Amino acid sequence: MAFVTDRKRAVGLGSAKDGTHHYWSMQVSSWALLILCPLFVLTFGSTLGGTYEEVTATFARPFPALIAALTIWVGFMHFKGGAQVLIEDYTHGATRAALIIGNIFLSYAAAATGVFAIARMAF
Repeated sequence: MAFVTDRKRAVGLGSAKDGTHHYWSMQVSSWALLILCPLFVLTFGSTLGGTYEEVTATFARPFPALIAALTIWVGFMHFKGGAQVLIEDYTHGATRAALIIGNIFLSYAAAATGVFAIARMAF
């Protein structure tokens, strides 16, 4: 039987040294979405119910296209960070690794698809 203190058991395990970065990236993306979402609703709301030509004409202007692209990109990056925390908290082993890789792939693929769609309408 080994007489090891709790502190001795924890030495060397340390932190991942990534928590502060993750916290600040989630805070920054939250504040960015707090500004971007109302702007997106205002720009997108004016095109709601319009014809295809009206919608493409609206998103052909730089401001609505930029707001939509930033909202999509920042929104999916915020989703990626939040979903990764959930995966890390509730899964273990190979399942965790597979889900984190799938989450990253899904987030970047959806963000790139959304930004590409906005770019296609803008040009």
